[in-house]
Amino acid sequence: MEAPPDNDVLWARALHFTHPDGSPALGGVSLGVREGEILAVSGPRGSGKSTLLRCLSGQTPAQRGEIWFNSVPVHTMGPADRERLRRDRFGWIDPEPVLVPELNVWENAALLLMLRGTGRSRAKTAALEWLERLDIGDRARKRPRELTQAQRQRVCIARALAPGPTVLFADEPTAPLHRADRAHVLRTLTTAARSHGITVVLATHDAETAALADRTVSLLDGRRVNTVHLPPMAEAEGRAACSLSA
Repeated sequence: MEAPPDNDVLWARALHFTHPDGSPALGGVSLGVREGEILAVSGPRGSGKSTLLRCLSGQTPAQRGEIWFNSVPVHTMGPADRERLRRDRFGWIDPEPVLVPELNVWENAALLLMLRGTGRSRAKTAALEWLERLDIGDRARKRPRELTQAQRQRVCIARALAPGPTVLFADEPTAPLHRADRAHVLRTLTTAARSHGITVVLATHDAETAALADRTVSLLDGRRVNTVHLPPMAEAEGRAACSLSA
């Protein structure tokens, strides 16, 4: 068994997964994710992006292949160990916001921290900090039913970031958001990840979203087709400004 590279926080080799109806979702995908990197997994709908994120995060065991997290083999873990790994080291953002209706906004944002054993006061402080960063702090005492879908998604993003995960998996995290909201939330997410050293694996079919990542891996029909290295945002924006003024 080949050991993963030392500088990869996540490393996967030859992942295969087939849906119960027999349709293939992953057909031998391999990749590595460096510590602190923001990696976009792009491709059209149905290309296997969500399945790949679920396999990498331990939610769905790959049927064949290897997955390593910090040189620990995730693919050999049992359900209890995978659950502990997801709770303690990983964060997850779904494309649709799912909140506990009985809890208010800050309690939802603090939920994962409290499940880890963090005291209520410290968990609340951390949750409120992220809610403020995402411009939803003024709704902290509201219930989910009093929020718009876009506001609920911001709360889900705050909930994922508040515990300071080692790796954050984001499956189309801005899908419910309007264009203006999407840009702000994505910049908040990527800035927070860089400032806190959080590794992000981001599934998206949107080119503008992928442009915020350090690197893009493209999938088509469950297979990796190429890797695109994107320039830093400042450099890309500078070139765009030059082309506009030319």
